[in-house]
Amino acid sequence: MDRIQTFDEIRPLLFGIAYRMLGTVMEAEDILQEAFLRWQKAAADEVASPKSYLATVVTRLCIDQLRSARVQREEYIGPWLPEPLVTDASATPQGALALSESLSMAFLVILESLTPVERAVFLLREVFDYNYAEIAGIVGKSEVHCRQLVSRARRYVVERRPRFEVSPGQQTQVVEQFMRTLSTGDLEGLLAVLDDNVTWWSDGGGLAGVGRKPIRGAEQVARFALNLRRAAPENTVTRLVEINGQPGFIVYIDGKPFNTLSFELVGDRIVEIRAVVNPDKLNTLPPLD
Repeated sequence: MDRIQTFDEIRPLLFGIAYRMLGTVMEAEDILQEAFLRWQKAAADEVASPKSYLATVVTRLCIDQLRSARVQREEYIGPWLPEPLVTDASATPQGALALSESLSMAFLVILESLTPVERAVFLLREVFDYNYAEIAGIVGKSEVHCRQLVSRARRYVVERRPRFEVSPGQQTQVVEQFMRTLSTGDLEGLLAVLDDNVTWWSDGGGLAGVGRKPIRGAEQVARFALNLRRAAPENTVTRLVEINGQPGFIVYIDGKPFNTLSFELVGDRIVEIRAVVNPDKLNTLPPLD
């Protein structure tokens, strides 16, 4: 098997690591391109296992990228949200649930608060099921240190995850009800699916005319959403898709992606709405059919 074919077979794993580490499709693809170039140049005696070698290269490149991007993230205008990723809605229910847990906007936002190395070891252990010896080799730390990092990161993530699991079918039903009541201007219908303490986050990155502060509270969020709907041009089209493993929407204007909406639920109520409006984060979304 030649190196190109080997890389292509491992590529889904490598992209999965890079996207979860960085939260953007474009940066993940750049990391994979750099990893491929290094893979092509690597001497045979450097590579005991192609999978281990490439996972190590990608993880370390991501750690370096996060460290260099920290100032940019701190200076980002308004809330920073991951770049939305349209995923496969045809996965099995069990696979879809596992996918949604580690790709959801909520999960990736939580990871943002971890250090680059904490994020790496946590993902390698909890999402990709690497053992501690492998993780230690990948990040260049001792096994004991890696165990400590994973334990600390796990506690942090668990404390901030929703307390109630919601089935994919229930998620779809609730977000469809949200969009249906929004399209008809039904304020009471919106309030019925919104948690009293719901928060709306908008990521415009300073490139789109959106508020830089979150909107909190059911009535405030409902009225804000209705005002957006009323202001939308006639050529606005909304499509239900699977975003980051969960049901969400792409809003198109003139056939081009204008923003995405992702939802976090607790029980049968929406507790978080995340709108990505930054045009730089919409380039990889599919065009309108």
